Formats: sequence, C-alpha cells, structure tokens
Amino acid sequence: MAVQTLRTTCVIAGGGPAGMVLGLLLARRGIRVTVIEKHRDFLRDFRGDTVHPSTLRLLDDLGLFARFDRLPQSHVRQLRLPTEAGPEVVVADLTRLPTPHPYIAMVPQWDLLDLLAEAASAEPTFTLLREHEVTGVLRGGGSVRGLTFRSPEGDGEVRADLTVAADGRWSTVRRALDLPLREFPVPFDVWWFRITTDQRLADVLLPRIRRGRIGIPIPRRGYVQVAWIARKGTDAALRAAGIDAFRADVAELLPDLAGDTASIATMDDVKHLDVRVDRLRRWHANGVVCIGDAAHAMSPAGGVGINLAVQDAVAAARLLAGPLRRGSLAGPRSGRLLARVQRRRRLPTAVMQSLQRLVHSRAIAPVIEGRNAAILPRAAGILLRIVPGLSVIPAFLVGIGPRPERAPRWARR
Repeated sequence: MAVQTLRTTCVIAGGGPAGMVLGLLLARRGIRVTVIEKHRDFLRDFRGDTVHPSTLRLLDDLGLFARFDRLPQSHVRQLRLPTEAGPEVVVADLTRLPTPHPYIAMVPQWDLLDLLAEAASAEPTFTLLREHEVTGVLRGGGSVRGLTFRSPEGDGEVRADLTVAADGRWSTVRRALDLPLREFPVPFDVWWFRITTDQRLADVLLPRIRRGRIGIPIPRRGYVQVAWIARKGTDAALRAAGIDAFRADVAELLPDLAGDTASIATMDDVKHLDVRVDRLRRWHANGVVCIGDAAHAMSPAGGVGINLAVQDAVAAARLLAGPLRRGSLAGPRSGRLLARVQRRRRLPTAVMQSLQRLVHSRAIAPVIEGRNAAILPRAAGILLRIVPGLSVIPAFLVGIGPRPERAPRWARR
C-alpha cells in the first residue's frame, strides 16, 4: 500500500487541550493546521476535568463561553484542608479572585475537547485527523519536517513547516527527538474512580485522611469522582486485595458515601495514574517545539496541568503565528524562533512544579507515610483563620497561575 502524504503549514501531535487550543488559534489566523489524534473520539475517563478561571476567561475571549456554560458541570469555589489545630480551614478561596468566573468548572474533558474541535472545524484551514497514531518524525536538511502516522487506511506522513508535540507525558515526538529531560521524584500515585450517588456535595474540595491514605471526593452531577492517594508502588497490592477490601477502605475513608460504594463494580473501575513530574531542559529543535505535558509532566496536585498546557498553547500561537505566516519556521535555523516559547513559559512551569514538589514533601508524604494526621500544619491553619484573606494567594496560583496568557486579538470573537 502506498504511503499517504499530506501537506500543511503546522502539524500538531495530540488532540488534548493544548493541541486543540493551539489548532483553533492558528486556524483563526488563517494558518493551515492539522491536528493528529490517536483515538476515534475523546471519550477517555479520568483525564484532567478541571477548567480553571484563566481557561474560562480564554473561552470568553474566543466567544465560546456561552456554549461551554451549557455543558453539564459542577463548580468548585474553595479548597479546604483539615488541620492539626482543629476543624478544616479554607486554604484557597477562588471567589476572591478578580476574574469573571471565580471558580473551577468540573467538566468531562471530552465535552471541552468536542467544543474546541467543533469551533476549530468552522475554520477553513483546520483539519482534525482522528484514528491517526503518530509513529515518528520526518527529518531533512537539519530540521524536523513533519510526522509519520498509522491509520486504518495505512501508513502515512504529514509534511509541515512546524511540528508541535502536544501528545502528553508519553509523547512519541519527544522520545523520537531524545531531548534532555529533568525528572523529579514523586512519593505517591493516584487512583481515580467514581461513586454513583444521589448525594449533593458542597462546591468545595475537602480531602479526607485515614491510616496513611488521602481521598479527595470531587462533586459531579450524578456521581462523585474520587482521587485516592497512596504510596507509589502499591498498585499491585491494592488490586490483589480485591474489590471488597477496596470498597471497605473507601467506606472507612468516605463514610458519607459508604452506602454507595457498590457502584465501584470491579477493580477495573479503579484507574491507576503513575504520577510523574518532569520537564525538558530544551523544549525545541529545528522545526519542532513541545508544549503541555510533552514539555513538562505535572502532578495532579492543584489540577494545574491543564491550565499550564492551555497557556502554553496560547503563548505558542501568539509567538509563532507571525513566523508561520512569513514562512520563517521552514528553515534549519528555526530553533532560535521556537526557543521563544520556552523562554516565555519556562518560569511559570518551574514555579508551579516547585510548589507541587513542596506540597508533595511537606503535606502529602508525611500523611501517606503515617508521620502526620493532617495535611496542613497547625501554624498554617491558625494563620489562615486569623487572616482568611491569605486564601486568595493559593487561589490565584491554582486558578490563574504565574504569567497568565490572554488570547491574541486576531483570535477573539
């Protein structure tokens, strides 16, 4: 079978939030852009479902917020933590943020991606190739020239002036480039599952702690999504104990949902996330740049990974749309132009990863190792009770983040 050859200006590996936002923005600038997505649809459970205030503001800029707001969703306005000094305290209060939408919207990621894909498909220069799996990169003249793929119709390639890796922490493009990577140790993993329930939880996140485990029930419509946090390397033991033992542990940790744990049918419903934190030392090479998790894998702490990935995409669109239109990224010296994306986004990435690692070592690790009975130290709890306004600082870091990005004027509707 002959190899199918396609031509575009920018090819993006990965149809996640970073890839779809970048594709939409570039298409609104009139740039030919092709997004390659491995799966037939976006229906995967327990991807990041948090849409932060900065992303909600972006949807406003793009003229998409009204459509987004009609999607089934719940809103989280506060993060509360139990303390050694007594009852829980408000650590992050998003209602204090000076932004049009001061909350985190909990929306199945497939709904958000469908919305972005529909908006992008209205642009004549946008193409989304589903069921196309990226297998490698094309090289020539000292530069990356596009991607190779596998599809139901056979093997093929997309030739492009610019290749963008937005295909996640296990990025095929990143592996093919063998870019230098810095990894950080993480002491825990996360198991995701849902409990079907008629109970209505408050619009807050309140972790529960018992016997070295942390459970975070996240309110959704018709069910509760639970993040189960325990020591890294214990997945095999957890599964070997079986579903009855797991349900009993969940009922003990989340007694208000104990009557609904039968909705966890089997251990197959409990999805294991191998938590990693890393970032590339160099995000680019001639003709190619990495963004989102392909450039910097984030911990689930704070749910900020999607926020950073989307802001990477906005910055990349603003910095690279002009050079793409001028044809400046097709040559062997394009790396110096692509380096602008890393220079713009390196600091916020490093700041957020440093904060995540601080939370890991000072809050999560002592609990799952049995050294502390509460996530928040006594002194911090007392301070937040005395000065509740301090809760706006973590709310800003989680909800908006350092160096927030706004949509370019040419992409706004």
